[in-house]
Amino acid sequence: MTAERKRARDLGIRIGNLETGDFNAITDVKGVEVGHCTVWIDPADDQTGAGPSRTGVTAIWPHRDDVIRNPVAAGFFSLSGTGEMTGRSEIEELGRICTPIALTNTMGIGMGYHGVCRYLIDRDPGVGEDEVGFVIPVVAECDDSYLHDARGSHLTIDHVAAALDDARSGPVREGVVGSGTGMHSFRFKGGIGTSSRVLPVETGGWTVGVLTMTNFGARHRLTVDGVPIGRSFPLPGPFEDKRDEGSGIVVVATDAPLDSRQLNRLAKRAALGLGRTGSVGADGSGELLVAFSTAYRPESERKLSNHDVIDGYWIDPIFEAVIDATEESVLNALFMATTTSGRKGRVREAIPIDRVQEILDASGYYSRP
Repeated sequence: MTAERKRARDLGIRIGNLETGDFNAITDVKGVEVGHCTVWIDPADDQTGAGPSRTGVTAIWPHRDDVIRNPVAAGFFSLSGTGEMTGRSEIEELGRICTPIALTNTMGIGMGYHGVCRYLIDRDPGVGEDEVGFVIPVVAECDDSYLHDARGSHLTIDHVAAALDDARSGPVREGVVGSGTGMHSFRFKGGIGTSSRVLPVETGGWTVGVLTMTNFGARHRLTVDGVPIGRSFPLPGPFEDKRDEGSGIVVVATDAPLDSRQLNRLAKRAALGLGRTGSVGADGSGELLVAFSTAYRPESERKLSNHDVIDGYWIDPIFEAVIDATEESVLNALFMATTTSGRKGRVREAIPIDRVQEILDASGYYSRP
C-alpha cells in the first residue's frame, strides 16, 4: 500500500451504518486467509507473446482445517455470465467448496485450475486416490489483456503455488497486486479490493467479509456512496477499446450459519453492491459472485438442523452487510490502485483521489450525518 493512496474510510467515506472488522477485510472472518502472486515481466521488446506481463494470482483459503475433507457451504450467482468460474456446477449441485479459491486472468484460468490441483496433489496423498478422489477447484477470471500480454501464457503453476503459500490472515494488500495487477474499472486502474462488516450482537454479531476483483464499469456511471462522480471525469481523448465490459469477481465470506440455499441469496445481494458503484452487468461482462460460510460444513459429522440455519428476517442484516461491504471493496480497489503501464505503451491512470475529495465536498457529502 503506497503512502499517496488511501482506502475509502481514510477519505471519510462511510458506506452504510455497520462497523467494519479490525482489518476491514475478508480476513476479518476467522480462518479466512488471502495471498497474492504478482507476475510483472518487462521484456527487451514489446512483441506479442514476449510481454509485458501484468497479471497474477490471488488466492483465498476458506480455512486451513483440511478444506478438502471439511468443505464449506457455498452459493453462487451470475449477474452477467460472459466469464468463467470453475467449480460452479458443484456449488450449484452440492452446495459446497472443498478447495481454496483462485482468481487470475481469463486465458490463464486453465493454468490456475491446474496449479491448484497440482498444489493439493503435492501436499495431500489422498487427492486423486480412493481416500479423497478428485477435487474441483474454484478458479475465476477477468480479462486483463488491455495491459497484459495474454498471448504470452506467462502464468505458471509456480505462480499459483506462490499465491496459495502467501495466504495469511490480517491486512490484505489491495489495488495493483496479484490477479488485480492488469485490471481496470470505469476506465481507471482497478484491481483487488476488500471490506468487512460486523453485525451488532442483537442481530447476531456475525462477520461478513468481501473481496472483489474489479474490471468493469462505464466511466460516466461511477458512483461513490450515491454521489455520481464519474460524470465529472471526462474520458481523455481517443480510446482504443470502445467497450466498457471487462468483468468482476466477488467472493463473500461469513461466519454466520448459512446453508447453500441462503448463500445463493447472499451472492445475489452482493450484485446490488456492484450496481451501487455503477455496474449494469454489461453484455460482454462476466460478473460472477460466490459466497461461503465457515460455520456450516456440509460434510461434518454434526449436521446442523434447520433451526441452526439463519432464516426469515434474521438474514436481512446480513444482506445489508454484504451489499455495503461489496460496494466499499470496489471503492478500495479503485482508490488503492496506482497508475500502471502495459503492452503497446498503454497506460491505465489511477483515479485522482484529490479530485474525488473535491467532488464529494462540493456535493455536500462531508456534511452528511
